[in-house]
Amino acid sequence: MNMSIKETIRATFSRVFSEQVEGYQLPIINDDLVLLESGLDSMGFAVLVVELEEVLGFDPFSISEEAFYPSTYGEFVSFYEKNEPK
Repeated sequence: MNMSIKETIRATFSRVFSEQVEGYQLPIINDDLVLLESGLDSMGFAVLVVELEEVLGFDPFSISEEAFYPSTYGEFVSFYEKNEPK
């Protein structure tokens, strides 16, 4: 059974967080989670996007024609869902 984009992002976020962030507990992941307050730094997010590209097969930040910088987890997930290649 394939996971949805949202489920894949949640699982990948959790794994990358545990690999990149030492000494902090994984935050509660919900749509209102402010990305800058999540504990991941810019390198952590770069790793997350690369990992998601490997798993999902696309990078919405490189294929989207709009420059978009999500500020919350919900916006991040929506951006992936909106830009999924059909």
